Amino acid sequence: MNAPTQIPVGHSRTLRLREMLQSNRLEFLMEAHNGISARIAREAGFKAIWGSGLSISAQFGVRDNNEASWTQVVDNLEFMADASDLPILLDGDTGYGNFNNVRRLVKKLEQRGIAGVCIEDKQFPKTNSFINGEAQPLADMDEFCGKIKAGKDSQSDPNFSIVARLEALIAGWGMEETLKRAEAYRQAGADAILIHSKLSKPDEILTFAHEWAGRGPLVIVPTKYYSTPTDVFRQAGISCVIWANHLIRGSVSAMQAIAKEIHDSETLVNVEDRIASVNEIFRLQDADEYSAAENIYLSAANEKRSAVVLAASRGAGLEAVTADRPKVMLPVAGKPLLRHLVEAFKKESINDITVVGGYRADAIEKGGIRLVVNEQHETTGELASLACAVKHMNGDTVISYGDLLFRSYILRDLVETESDFTVVIDSSQTPQAGEPATDFAYCSTADDRALFGQKVWLESVVGAGQSLADGRAPQGRWIGLVNVRAGARERLLATLDTHAGFDKLDMAALLNALLAVDQKIEVQYVHGHWRGVNDLDDFRRAGDFAHGQTPIGTENTRD
Repeated sequence: MNAPTQIPVGHSRTLRLREMLQSNRLEFLMEAHNGISARIAREAGFKAIWGSGLSISAQFGVRDNNEASWTQVVDNLEFMADASDLPILLDGDTGYGNFNNVRRLVKKLEQRGIAGVCIEDKQFPKTNSFINGEAQPLADMDEFCGKIKAGKDSQSDPNFSIVARLEALIAGWGMEETLKRAEAYRQAGADAILIHSKLSKPDEILTFAHEWAGRGPLVIVPTKYYSTPTDVFRQAGISCVIWANHLIRGSVSAMQAIAKEIHDSETLVNVEDRIASVNEIFRLQDADEYSAAENIYLSAANEKRSAVVLAASRGAGLEAVTADRPKVMLPVAGKPLLRHLVEAFKKESINDITVVGGYRADAIEKGGIRLVVNEQHETTGELASLACAVKHMNGDTVISYGDLLFRSYILRDLVETESDFTVVIDSSQTPQAGEPATDFAYCSTADDRALFGQKVWLESVVGAGQSLADGRAPQGRWIGLVNVRAGARERLLATLDTHAGFDKLDMAALLNALLAVDQKIEVQYVHGHWRGVNDLDDFRRAGDFAHGQTPIGTENTRD
């Protein structure tokens, strides 16, 4: 993300906009229509914002015909100004009335920290210029000059800018009338002239710029002649370019696509990884500042979360690709398997991550993690690795196998469960002839989505070397994720400490030991949407899964 523009001390928003209008180099303003789009424009590197009338009315869901009142527009601008310290030039339509309305508008904009307003020489109420523009009547030139003078006389900040927008070319009045009006508006006190055209080529704009001959700052809106190289505008002496409605148009396209996908598929799993995370929305809302303030002003600190990743093995069946690295460092879709896990945890604000290495632990990348090593990994099992990390289990803790890929909702739902212990079970998995039964699970109820809201409990998990129960089919397979609430940590450790021969055993044995002492373990069912990497075939398919290319229904294997 680009760093926000550094603002020189003492440079007010109004002064910064005025400097852009009068700059010797071409400057750019980006459209925004609410607080979050204003912040996005700032983060993208823009120095100023165009408060588009079209976009603001569109986000209200009304027409660009002054159907949103000027007070509603100004209230919306206040959120934009609060969300971004950039100067905002409001698309003020015709000034929302006569000279008196303009006077009040200028005062209210100054009070809200808005840097300037652009008013157009049409009659109130206005209609968007691109809707039958040639039939729209222009304002009387002298009357419009009066509006400009009234606005300039009303401003208390000498750097507040009033930009006069000419609609004569769109209305078909010709170049002579357009230039006549522009000069009159300049003489009336306009700080810049915005020349508008609906042609797909910039011919009218370039002719006007040539005839205008630099008498004052010149602003353009190349919405229709968008294919014109920007250098053409520089050579023509244009002061500012306004990208007038592209954030609202981009967001509309995205929302239409997402809404259609969710409606047609009746699920969120196909879109979750294509859209901004909830945490990204929180970031744009400046949630971190609130969290910091919360720590100062509230006595209760936020609960911590941690994760333990069991990553000591080389990987049976993967010897051909793990000669110089452990399984968790195998490249999947351009980055190590472990990095996919770490990023998944961090997206859920789990930043305290302990990875238990063993085989070629020296090759594990340590960025963003705490690495501990099971020195006896060749002769011990998963529980011995877990024991190496238990002192780092802070707060609620997710314990994960190191060879997992999964869709983001699986982890998010897991950490939001309220039970002391929760495991993720894939109900689409059924035992296949000739494969090990390891990790298949028996549960209190099968995955029946008609029983929404009813808790399901784990009854047992098949461990390494064990067989399925005679005459009873399991309800799915444990994928290798378990969440342990902070209050249950000591019970887990007590079970681990008292279990004879634990160092040779796997995680399934620990889960069964907890059940044996009457600890309840909730089941979170999923239906695919994960992959384990246990052999070369899994490794080959992992990249497709990570890229989201594998068809749903063929990706839910652990083998």
